[in-house]
Amino acid sequence: MIALTGGVASGKNAVARRFETLGVRVHDADTAARAVVEPGESALAEIEFVFGADVLNADGTLNRRVLRERIFDDAHARKKLEAIVHPRVRAWLRRRIAMDSGPYCLLMIPLLVETWPQYDFVDRVLLVDAPEEVQIDRLMKRDGVTLEQAQRMLAAQATRLQRQALAQDVIVNDGDESLLDAQVQVLHTKYLQLAELKRTQTH
Repeated sequence: MIALTGGVASGKNAVARRFETLGVRVHDADTAARAVVEPGESALAEIEFVFGADVLNADGTLNRRVLRERIFDDAHARKKLEAIVHPRVRAWLRRRIAMDSGPYCLLMIPLLVETWPQYDFVDRVLLVDAPEEVQIDRLMKRDGVTLEQAQRMLAAQATRLQRQALAQDVIVNDGDESLLDAQVQVLHTKYLQLAELKRTQTH
């Protein structure tokens, strides 16, 4: 199990797509976070109970904008929300891992550093790394945000050094996307070898 992480606009999706073309399954924490708050899920009922009925839309789905505003400047409220959502996201990912029959899989966890050591069951951490000025440039182009907004988005996350300290493997994504291909191929070969080694050790 490889945890794939990286800061905003570092290129996690571009890396994940390349692993997927090699037949590797990628299980995404963001997908999990959306799935666990669908109508009928216990997390949604708990969010409504804690934050009030106005965090729901008329059709019973979660109103993310209202909820975001509710927790934006309130660290206590954000902690409450995380306590509801994060354990369920981990359980969702663990179910996907249990059903995965490949030699290895990737767990895409953007907030890995922020939620560590809750994911210390993974075998390795793979960081997609880009210089901050590259992330800011991509954010401004991709999301149409101002320089100040982009800087704020970066400041709200773990630092680049914190992520580097946690990672065993690093893909540098500071240029053209095509430069990712060779890096992914090298790691894919390495992970297949590590998976085979682990398999022979456990049998």
